[in-house]
Formats: sequence, structure tokens, C-alpha cells
Amino acid sequence: ASKMSSTKSKKKHRARTQRYTSNVFAMFNQAQIQEFKEAFNMIDQNRDGYIDKEDLLEMMTSLGKDPSNEYLEKMITEAPGPINFTMFLTLFGEKLNGTDPEDVIQNAFACFDVNDSGLINDEFLKECLMTMGERWSEDMVEDLFHGAPIHNGLFDYKEFTRTLKHGSRDKEDDQVPSIPPEELAFKPNTST
Repeated sequence: ASKMSSTKSKKKHRARTQRYTSNVFAMFNQAQIQEFKEAFNMIDQNRDGYIDKEDLLEMMTSLGKDPSNEYLEKMITEAPGPINFTMFLTLFGEKLNGTDPEDVIQNAFACFDVNDSGLINDEFLKECLMTMGERWSEDMVEDLFHGAPIHNGLFDYKEFTRTLKHGSRDKEDDQVPSIPPEELAFKPNTST
């Protein structure tokens, strides 16, 4: 029985890892993904499709470093599973994309949301970003606003934060039909 439960838990872990990494390719453009692939291939010294402790040791040694076993182990255990290319991308995505938790980012925007509506007038936000704290240039603000959820002059910071942390909904929206909430509710079968 213990052998079966061990197999079962491994399968469960594998499925969780799969879901954990499923949206990672939406976080980067093709050129970035290609650069990450080249870096991955340079680190994967034995070309088995996975980065392990030996790969890291060989790569770091070739760079004139002498890492301890503990250091290498710590790097490898940052991943929740084997480090294939998708996992490699996921780890970089976490490091590069959003250092603050979602609620911290939303609370920062909420300071400018006087009506507590989840929306901020885009001109007001632009003015704040350009005149307060570390002042942003107009180009920086335009970059932020490019593709941001702004409708009728209102910046939807909750949706923006969700996109920042979890990726765009566009691909999902194309595949999932919009179903009104009343149609999703459970209805007993009355047609007998």
C-alpha cells in the first residue's frame, strides 16, 4: 500500500507543477523566450533537458567560480520540481515579474482612489506619477498606460494588478465563451 500512495503523491505533485507553470509563456515575448532558451541550453551542460546540480557546478566552474554544495543545493531547491525549460522560465518570471504581493500593489493604487471604486482618473494618476516621489517622465507613464485597462478615462488598477501578477486574460477570453452568472447557477432538472 505504501508503494501505491507514494506513486499517487508523485502524480499529484507533477499535476500541481504543470498548473503552476501553465501561464509562464504569456509573460514574455518571443525574443525574450529565445534568450532564456539560449541561457538554459548554456547551463544544461549534459543536454538532458533538465538543469541539475551537476550542470550548475560545471557552468559555474567554467566561469571561474567554486560554489559550495550547499549553495548549489539552495539554487536547485528554489524550484518546486525538476528544472526543465518551462520551470526555468517560471523561476525567472517570478523574479522579474512583480516583486510585491498583489495586495501591496493594489493598496498603493488605492491611495489615489478617493471613491474606493477600483478606478482612478487616468489624467490624475498621470499627474501624480509625474509630480510626486520618484517623478516619472511622460514616456514612462505612456509605457505604463499602453495596453492598460483604461476605459472612459478611468484606470482600472485592480484589473491592472491582476494582469501584472497573473498575465493577460486575452488568450483565455478568446477560448472561453462568456456565460451570464445566472446560467452558471445550479438548476434542478425540472423537465421530466
